[in-house]
Amino acid sequence: MSRINDFQNSSFFEKVYEVVRQIPYGRVTSYGAIARYLGTGKSARMVGWALNACNHAVLPAHRVVNRNGYLTGKHHFGTPLLMQQLLENEGLIIEDDHIINFRERFWDPSKELGVDKFCCHNKNG
Repeated sequence: MSRINDFQNSSFFEKVYEVVRQIPYGRVTSYGAIARYLGTGKSARMVGWALNACNHAVLPAHRVVNRNGYLTGKHHFGTPLLMQQLLENEGLIIEDDHIINFRERFWDPSKELGVDKFCCHNKNG
């Protein structure tokens, strides 16, 4: 990978981290919702890579799940149950790696944060 690609990835990763930091306690979002908010709707997998590369102790990465409310990233935490435990500590109910009442707990950055301050298509910022 070239140094330019390294820079672009690190810049994208930092944008992902900034969105994840804003997910409220007791709420969750999806990899795809973050990607759409950042103007890269087809980059949900790259959002996952960014979260895999982050320090889970300082970033609430446990609040990011797949589009159907499943804890698909759980194997990237210290133990297989840590992601579930963190979410349950915030009041979410998990059954078979799925968030019960997922739609009620879903936080959409595009709706909650308004105009994306990160997207390259934003001409105002």
